[in-house]
Amino acid sequence: MAKLVGEHWVCSELARRGWAPALTRDGLARTDILAVSMILPRRPRIEVQVKAATKTSPRQVSWPLGKTVGLQDVSGAEWFVLVVIPEVGDSPYAYVVPRDHVSAGTYLEHQEWLTDPAAAPGQRNAQMPQSRTHEETFARYRDRWDLLDHPTTEAGVMIADRLVALIPRLGLPAGHPWRDGLPAPESDCS
Repeated sequence: MAKLVGEHWVCSELARRGWAPALTRDGLARTDILAVSMILPRRPRIEVQVKAATKTSPRQVSWPLGKTVGLQDVSGAEWFVLVVIPEVGDSPYAYVVPRDHVSAGTYLEHQEWLTDPAAAPGQRNAQMPQSRTHEETFARYRDRWDLLDHPTTEAGVMIADRLVALIPRLGLPAGHPWRDGLPAPESDCS
């Protein structure tokens, strides 16, 4: 039920902010919601992939991202919304993150996990499609719905500093646009 709750909640949040959302059919890769702004000039369109997870304890939530995690943004309007669904009675919240930021953050988080010197040899061999990403990686993207009002290429890097610091050692995925240089560290979009 988390997927259903997450997608419908994101649609309601988009509508509250002047976007006209439409759920796509299951099986459309990379996109769960298409939306057009009803209030911004030029009526921009966005593509949103929703990942939802329930929070049933004080521990951090994590999301499995599957095969789409390594795909790069091809339209300048591809977003992930990572939804946290708490216990009934508490309100959901979300991390609104450009696709390329999710790709970089998840890659760095996964490579850090794979190369952890404290791990027993041969114990960590999961590939990227099996990777998970955690709340702390994208903490500064929490409730940043305002980012949607701009192209993804204008969003500054807000991935956890400890992961950004690993880029010189761990690199970035093949074909990632940040291989030519990182965007500004914080967003001017607000």
